[in-house]
Amino acid sequence: MSTAGVFRRITLGIAFAGLVSGGAWAAEDPTSQQQDVQQDKKDIRSDKKDLNRDRADRNADQRDINKDKTDIRSDKKDIRQDNRDIRNDKQDVAKDNRDIRKDSKDLNRDRADRNADQRDINHDKSQLTKDDAKYGANSIQAKTDRKDLHQDRVDRNKDQKDINKDKTDLSKDRTDRNKDVRDLNHDRADRNADAKDLHNDKKDVHADRKDRNKDQKDINKDKKDLHKDRTDLRRDRHHK
Repeated sequence: MSTAGVFRRITLGIAFAGLVSGGAWAAEDPTSQQQDVQQDKKDIRSDKKDLNRDRADRNADQRDINKDKTDIRSDKKDIRQDNRDIRNDKQDVAKDNRDIRKDSKDLNRDRADRNADQRDINHDKSQLTKDDAKYGANSIQAKTDRKDLHQDRVDRNKDQKDINKDKTDLSKDRTDRNKDVRDLNHDRADRNADAKDLHNDKKDVHADRKDRNKDQKDINKDKKDLHKDRTDLRRDRHHK
């Protein structure tokens, strides 16, 4: 075998050995620096996810706070309206009670007048009977007694109509008073319910602000972590 042939075989053998050793080196595990870089990238991705999630939570909390503030304004408006309704209802009830007292006085006065008219009627009947017997049915005394009796009956009937009207008015006023009392109780219940809603909404806005502040702290922490991980990545790449 010639010297050139031997040299070519040796060269091919060295090249083949180099390829084999290169493939073996490529198949080795990554270095610690490569692992650090990969871990840094993984941490950065995780930090970004945490940051986005915390921002979404913070924004949701802010929307809840804005809604709670709107509810609080609405509750305060409802309470003011309820208080106005309560004041009006109290005035209506007071007026109804005044009307009832007035109607009761009118009814008692008309009953007294009716009873006085009835006594006059009874007296005129008695007097007419006496005058008829003493002077005759066509006498001036008897005619005067009949005229007085007629007038007393007219007055008695008028007083009875007034009594009936007073009873109707009194019944109507009592019905109105009872309705106004129910309205007053209903408006008080509404005011109490609105006050309770206001109290709950204030508690909600306090809790939402607490959550929002916590999420903001988480965001700040995520930003610091992200900044730190990016710094670590640059350092690991620089030392690679």
